[in-house]
Amino acid sequence: MKILAVIPAYNEQECIVDTVDWLRRECPDIDYLVVNDGSKDATADLCRAHGFSYVSLPINTRLTSAFRCGMKYAYRNGYDAVVQFDADGQHLPSYIPKLAAAMQEHDADIVIASRFLDGTKPTGARGVGQRLITALIKLTTGTTITDPTSGMRLFNRNMIEHFTKDFDIAPEPDTVALMARKHKTIVEIPAKMQERQGGTSYLDLPHIVSYMGRTCLSILLFQWLR
Repeated sequence: MKILAVIPAYNEQECIVDTVDWLRRECPDIDYLVVNDGSKDATADLCRAHGFSYVSLPINTRLTSAFRCGMKYAYRNGYDAVVQFDADGQHLPSYIPKLAAAMQEHDADIVIASRFLDGTKPTGARGVGQRLITALIKLTTGTTITDPTSGMRLFNRNMIEHFTKDFDIAPEPDTVALMARKHKTIVEIPAKMQERQGGTSYLDLPHIVSYMGRTCLSILLFQWLR
């Protein structure tokens, strides 16, 4: 499989060099593209100085648009699959071959690296939201996704085309729910993830509540119109 790791990055100067170097060491056969999403810090300068494969967007467009930029690159350059890979060092590159193996074994459209497939329970405010999203996906599609908010997902060529051509597809749990309802093959593999290795996440409590609310509303209502 010809795989591209798409790495959306916004103000990740503290992590981006270590993240890309780690990915290249662990997975030398995997191509990558950093999508610098209008960072105001030195993210772009570091990518340039280290000779990374990257593209810079002129303003911050948020995750969906940045990831779609990487998907369009993958589509135009004939990649078989794209792995969504965080710039902050949370994702372990060693799981990429396992995601690819699962995709080939199950002929899957989406493979998700799950933190909770082993029975571990999510905790805190995010854990409550996570369990609610899992329940709503099960209710509306009949599919159990143990880690719907996992940011490490592998998408096949068919999904790359969806992201490239469809205006309402995003790297979010409601898209996973939509694809499950459309009978796409979605599988999970057990995985571990690290804490953010630097910088600050925008997901404080108000953002978590807002994000979970929008996601649940989309799964319950809006996906039926798509």
